[in-house]
Amino acid sequence: MFDQYVGIEYSGWRAPVSRLAGLQVFCAKPSTNPLSVTVPSTAARQWCRKDLAAWCIRELMTGTRSILAIGHGFSFPMSYMQRHRLKSWSEFLEHFHDSWPADRDHMYVDFVRKNDPPSGSVSEQRLCEQWTSDAASVFQFEPPGEAAHATHAGIVWLHEMRRHPGLLEKVHFWPFDGFDVPAHKSVVAEAYPALFRRRFETQDRDAHQQNAFSVSMWLKQMDSRGALRQYLNPPLTLPERRMAELEGWVIGTY
Repeated sequence: MFDQYVGIEYSGWRAPVSRLAGLQVFCAKPSTNPLSVTVPSTAARQWCRKDLAAWCIRELMTGTRSILAIGHGFSFPMSYMQRHRLKSWSEFLEHFHDSWPADRDHMYVDFVRKNDPPSGSVSEQRLCEQWTSDAASVFQFEPPGEAAHATHAGIVWLHEMRRHPGLLEKVHFWPFDGFDVPAHKSVVAEAYPALFRRRFETQDRDAHQQNAFSVSMWLKQMDSRGALRQYLNPPLTLPERRMAELEGWVIGTY
């Protein structure tokens, strides 16, 4: 289905312009195993969220049919949507952008939290999290962990990507734009690296690198086996599909 398989390990710590070891990008081709993608800036050794979002947009606009799977939550549970009367993912992204300005250059997620923005309880989970044994709620900030911070730092950049001129003509945000992926479009999807990282030998990679590598390799392998299309169309009931088109779904959860 694709010509390029990108796995992204995400971090929500510090600010969007902070260089973080927890941000890692690996890319595979049908004929090559995943390789680490270096930061385009020659002056930087590590990614920051702002540069990563710009790189994703450039890659998606090239016309190469790619699938990018990013390691943070893309949306919130249905209970949150109902509280705020949000009926589409686009409405949610606008609402989140207005409430969580985590894309400002020197804004930390924890700085935004001090202003008591709309949030939820750790008992609230999306359907895809209920299907995955060790997945935490997107609202579980304490004890400090990557999942909630990464989600609240990353969603605002999805909003930025969707607003880029011409990008939606080339890119399918799965499953919010539907579970069926048009043949000519690239895909942006949510990943949960813990599903895959033990399948592949670590070699000389650290934990963050292994997460990004594993997502990229899994995407490549599943596509080469003809199984990726199946994972993009999980066996959900119609009510579950409608829920997932608002809450999101983790690729590989089946």
